[in-house]
Amino acid sequence: MKMCRLFLQLCLGLTLLSGLAKPDPDPLQDYCIADTKSPLYLNGAPCLNPTLAHSSHFTTSALAKAGDTKANQFGFSVTLTTLANLPGINTMGLTMARADIAANGLVPPHSHPRASEVTICLQGVILVGFVDTSNRLFTQKLEPGDSFVFPRGLIHFLYNMESKKPALAISGLSSQNPGAQIASKAAFVSNPPIPEVVLEKAFQISRQDVAKIRKNLGG
Repeated sequence: MKMCRLFLQLCLGLTLLSGLAKPDPDPLQDYCIADTKSPLYLNGAPCLNPTLAHSSHFTTSALAKAGDTKANQFGFSVTLTTLANLPGINTMGLTMARADIAANGLVPPHSHPRASEVTICLQGVILVGFVDTSNRLFTQKLEPGDSFVFPRGLIHFLYNMESKKPALAISGLSSQNPGAQIASKAAFVSNPPIPEVVLEKAFQISRQDVAKIRKNLGG
């Protein structure tokens, strides 16, 4: 009887948790333009007085300019809409991203802990893919106009298959703050660093390999 009661309590707790676990809270008004000058630190941003709202709060040119794909060793650049360049996005539960990928460049395996993502290829030929929790890989070659969805929290990548031309993709993510964690950097360039013995056992590599990878990744 006691075990049955504990099981029911666990089921009830999981049901309540699943109902509460949303990517972003729903807005309680038409909009909540981010007051980026407020000293308050909130989960999101305080709202500007609605009487001060105007059209420029809901538009941005942040994604119009190509990013610098030479800024990292992977050959990619991601530009995001943020509360700073698009304050009207506050509480809307979404973010837009522009991904510029150099010839044979890579947006390396990474995850967004707070958002699912849908990507559309605008230029080039892009190989995309994600790995589910059973380690099954789903891949697709995207050409201009093709789209692909990455489920929330799963490791995924984008690779420009063109050897001479850059690629361009635009993504929509289901959170105003999706977060991004590059798998290789999280493992090898954390601060403070993960103990070498852990990395040796996890990746089945030598201590020399750990040092080499850390150096190559800028650690």
